[in-house]
Amino acid sequence: MLVLGGARSGKSRHAQALAEQGGGELVFVATAQAYDDEMRDRIARHRADRDRRWRTTEAPIDLPQAIAREGAAGRVLLVDCLTLWLSNLLLADADLEAAGEALAAAVQASPARVLLVANEVGFGIVPDNALARAFRDAAGLLNQRMAAVCDAVDLVVAGLPLRLKGPGG
Repeated sequence: MLVLGGARSGKSRHAQALAEQGGGELVFVATAQAYDDEMRDRIARHRADRDRRWRTTEAPIDLPQAIAREGAAGRVLLVDCLTLWLSNLLLADADLEAAGEALAAAVQASPARVLLVANEVGFGIVPDNALARAFRDAAGLLNQRMAAVCDAVDLVVAGLPLRLKGPGG
């Protein structure tokens, strides 16, 4: 499942609730890197929202490999978030097309239930610099690729989920 939304839309909370409903071993796959105090605070808040049922693994760059490694049958993987992962790849000057293909293949091959959280960044104004435009475009393409391979897609706005694809959509 792909859960999309803007900043502070409730997408992470929604994805976590869905993950906890289904049963199975809960694994949080974190893509954030704590480069500053604000990000350290965000990470701490997200950790506090998860109880002791959750185990965390970090995958700021090697997300497809982490999904393959952690994605055993009976597990639920919550990846939060694809947008930070993409940012990490962009800053590392990685091949975004190849990374997106590898991620799609890992998600499709995983016997685990995989929930992916991503920001929808394309609703705003056109960014005024080339790097921000490249990021917005890459995020849109990655979200399209993941929506195509996922069985369900939810868009969360103001804490309210809307099913775009899948059962109930």
